[in-house]
Amino acid sequence: VFLDADYSQIELRVLAHMSGDSRLIEAYRSAQDIHAITASQVFHIPLDQVTPLKRRNAKAVNFGIVYGISAFGLSEDLSISRKEALEYINQYFETYPGVKTFLDGLVADAREKGFVSTMFGRRRPVPELGSANFMQRSFGERVAMNSPIQGTAADIMKLAMIAVDRELRERHMRSRIVLQVHDELLIETHPDEIETVKEILKRQMETAASLDVPLIADMQVGKNWYEAK
Repeated sequence: VFLDADYSQIELRVLAHMSGDSRLIEAYRSAQDIHAITASQVFHIPLDQVTPLKRRNAKAVNFGIVYGISAFGLSEDLSISRKEALEYINQYFETYPGVKTFLDGLVADAREKGFVSTMFGRRRPVPELGSANFMQRSFGERVAMNSPIQGTAADIMKLAMIAVDRELRERHMRSRIVLQVHDELLIETHPDEIETVKEILKRQMETAASLDVPLIADMQVGKNWYEAK
């Protein structure tokens, strides 16, 4: 059977850790619904009054921030005016000021050094920041903000993959990693080994890196990948 394990919101958790924003870190440490809590804080409404629509909008802002989304991009995603989208983004940064400071710092460092780095030191050159073309510079700014976060998430997944594969082999198990997609690992698992592989996956994925917020891996079992997702 297939055992599918994927990280829960790993990029947002990496953002919380790397930015050091106390409010974002606390939200993850208290195991709250991050999108609902963001909606509550950004839109200034009690948590129990957050509607599915408000939560969806907050989710788009949460993930959009990781990718350096513009007011135009967010307005397109949510079918709202640019003015309203800009207010959402500004309210987000007021709620999580540490994130704004961190992202601005990434762009400033990239302009000075010509590259950005993941938490583990892997570099991404950003020559676009020196371009005379506005669109190229804007792209460079988004790369400078996103690469350290997405790149760190990718590094963590690679460390987890190595650790899982090593333990499966050292314990002479018949189960093997067959696929990795973004924040997800798919294990072809012998039926007799399901519980053991679950324990290995959860432990190795959740301890692959030491962050200020917990890493969480969710798992599903199925006869095929569709069933296991």
